[in-house]
Amino acid sequence: MAKTPPAVFQQRFSRRRFLGTTIAGMGAALTASMPRISVADAKTVKIGMNIPMTGDYAPWGLPGLYGCEIIANNLNAAGGVEIGGDKYMIEMASYDHGYDTEKSVQGFKKLVLEDDVKMVMMLGGSTVASIIPWAMRKKMLTTTLLPSDITPDTPYLVATCESHPLYNVTGVEWLAEKNPDLKTAVIITTNDIEYGKQSAATYKAAFEVAGIDVLDTNFHGFDVVDFAPIVSSLLAKKPDIFCMATDVYTTPIIEQLFHQGYEGKIVSCTCDGYPDVIAKTSKEFVEGLVFQFPDFDDPKLVGGDVNFPDPGGFDAAFNKDHAGEWSAVAWEYPSILLNWVESAQAAGSIEPTEVLQAMKSDESPAHTFGPGKWWGAALWGLDNAVIGDWPVVAINDGRARIQEFRSVYNWCETNVAELSKQMKDLDLRVA
Repeated sequence: MAKTPPAVFQQRFSRRRFLGTTIAGMGAALTASMPRISVADAKTVKIGMNIPMTGDYAPWGLPGLYGCEIIANNLNAAGGVEIGGDKYMIEMASYDHGYDTEKSVQGFKKLVLEDDVKMVMMLGGSTVASIIPWAMRKKMLTTTLLPSDITPDTPYLVATCESHPLYNVTGVEWLAEKNPDLKTAVIITTNDIEYGKQSAATYKAAFEVAGIDVLDTNFHGFDVVDFAPIVSSLLAKKPDIFCMATDVYTTPIIEQLFHQGYEGKIVSCTCDGYPDVIAKTSKEFVEGLVFQFPDFDDPKLVGGDVNFPDPGGFDAAFNKDHAGEWSAVAWEYPSILLNWVESAQAAGSIEPTEVLQAMKSDESPAHTFGPGKWWGAALWGLDNAVIGDWPVVAINDGRARIQEFRSVYNWCETNVAELSKQMKDLDLRVA
């Protein structure tokens, strides 16, 4: 693909800062000076979301739609976005596939053929795999939150925000450096390929690099109703670290750790709804629990290299209208939307192939937590995932707080051979 002049992307970075001013409601003079246009005079560009909004996977879909609506509404209220000399209002078009592959195909085709969307955002896994043949033939720009969906045959599929499960290495790396006495770990997670096994392989690689022995790994089904015997079996190994990888049952597992008197360190990919965990255990018990997703009112998200406009204001707006529904995807899909806006502005076009070309032409794409790099060929066969820094989060005094940002890119570049080995050991696809 042709290179986009660096000056274009310098301008694009400035726009991200301006978007932050607009969305935050700050810089009133700037906002007031923007040309106000009526809806009748503006063009509309539709962005699609083919996601689960009902069922077990709804927490990884619906909050993202809410977040995108907040961003789109604020951009539209400020007069829309200028792309190629035209002003566009952003409209979100969504389809609930309930994490069903057949419905995923139906939803994707509806969004493209009937709604005429210019990008389709998806969660990932089997629902992405089901649409790939048709989406790639149509050259439709498609995004996933699971970069393991990427293959050499998916040139129009990108992961520009979340890099699951790669960022999990940073939590282990930080924990090991801060606690050099930690020598052993056990892992529990679901037995699916898309989330559980990918995450377990990554944690095993991170523990190996950190010199920590994994004593046991438990892959369980989604039908478990009593975690007491599983947790008891793992604790019998007397681990220094209890790792939940990307298990969707973190709350009942932590409850069992609490009731069975575990005193070691706990690490997890996510801990959505951690206030409920505290209510069912105690603030003291979860103190220091390490995971990967911050609250967006975290002070360390202000300034620096963070590329999300007014995180605290966004957090407040979301929780005002959707209290109790926050999850990681609440900000991840909006981050992808902002990335699309910037790339469309750089391309001067809303057309999928041209926007993708602008995305891929940027050798240091803006990532949520700072400058990123295109990566993935060494593991999945194509550099279509953006990775960079990612926060290490720990619960301190009842709040999830960023401890520091660590480079996922540097770890992967140095240790991809170990990561590939662990993936192969669990029969996962690697390049």
